[in-house]
Amino acid sequence: MRRIPTKRLAAIACAGALALAATACGTSSGDGDGGPKAGEEQGGFTAPDVPMLDKLGDMEGQVNILAWPGYAEDGSTDKSVDWVTPFEKETGCQANVKYFATSDEAIQLMKSGEYDVVSASGDASLRLIASGDAAPVNTDLLTNYGDIEDFLKDRDWNSVDGQMYGVPHGWGANLLMYTKDVVKPAPTSWGAVFDDASKYAGKVTAYDSPIYIADAALYLMKTQPDVGIENPYALDKDQLAAAVDLLKKQKANVSEYWSDYLKEVAAFKSGDSVIGTTWQVIASTIGDSVDAVLPEEGSTGWSDTWMIGAKAPNPNCGYAWMDYITSPKAQAAVAEYFGEAPANTKACGLTSDASFCETYHATDADYADQIWYWTTPISQCLDGRTDTECTDYGDWTTAWTEIKG
Repeated sequence: MRRIPTKRLAAIACAGALALAATACGTSSGDGDGGPKAGEEQGGFTAPDVPMLDKLGDMEGQVNILAWPGYAEDGSTDKSVDWVTPFEKETGCQANVKYFATSDEAIQLMKSGEYDVVSASGDASLRLIASGDAAPVNTDLLTNYGDIEDFLKDRDWNSVDGQMYGVPHGWGANLLMYTKDVVKPAPTSWGAVFDDASKYAGKVTAYDSPIYIADAALYLMKTQPDVGIENPYALDKDQLAAAVDLLKKQKANVSEYWSDYLKEVAAFKSGDSVIGTTWQVIASTIGDSVDAVLPEEGSTGWSDTWMIGAKAPNPNCGYAWMDYITSPKAQAAVAEYFGEAPANTKACGLTSDASFCETYHATDADYADQIWYWTTPISQCLDGRTDTECTDYGDWTTAWTEIKG
């Protein structure tokens, strides 16, 4: 499962659906202390020669949209939640929306050539580029592109060699949540759920996905430099083993692993869990009894991008959609409904909750730079090493099964 709108109180779970065997190069970010910054070398692959639209033509009358649930609402879920109908009226493009449940499903559907645009997460975007299924985006054709936060542009998950392959949509961090009356003093480090997890034996919770290995790798990267980790998604066999060992020790104190947000909400409300990884939307749902922080080591997280298909049958309507969905009004509607920071922060003046963007750190570039965005681990080391082979997502999946026992 993946994210569902916040008004149905769900959130991000895309990493659990990463492809078991990545067929294309990808890379991760986290500029604060380690990840590649905008414009730096990105995984060492050359994007296929896919043509870019140089000018807009007549609208085709329809657009085929692949989207995470909650990204293209037309009122059928909730009559009061509809930003698709205004788009159709403005452009004359009938929106044919298909929701997907996993990044792998989205990638396979894009290969059909039937879809114009897709909301790709960081574990999918570079795979779509490297496979030739996504086209470069001519940002000059997008009137709202200039209003998108610069720290989301030209990044290693949405561009190659300085060429954008999509339009940033929304983003967020995986946070450390704790029950304030129980966990004292307030934690500032992921060490609270790793080295110090025994203090909360039987009440620690962790995200149920192989990609959670990256959280352990990030902690090791910051606290045990001798392990040599420079990118939490680029682990050789010894580094993966170190992360696995840390997670096995953690398991002795884990109450449950969760991927269903409702289970985490219920566990914190009942007291069965008092500390563990979470998303801001879940913390907000639980309320004042908990707090959620970005630890001093930084965190993993996600950034989604609207991309256009290399074989898009309706490219003009596709561009119209990408421009519309990143407009301030649409961004405000999606971000609040979905539970994430909008890429276009002009949306912040349009949210019903005046403090929404502050809560989600929408304009905080320093906060965003502490996030290592989810990326599929592949055998080609994403940290630039060429003298060794890294573990891939299949290896991580096997390791996660071993960790959980």
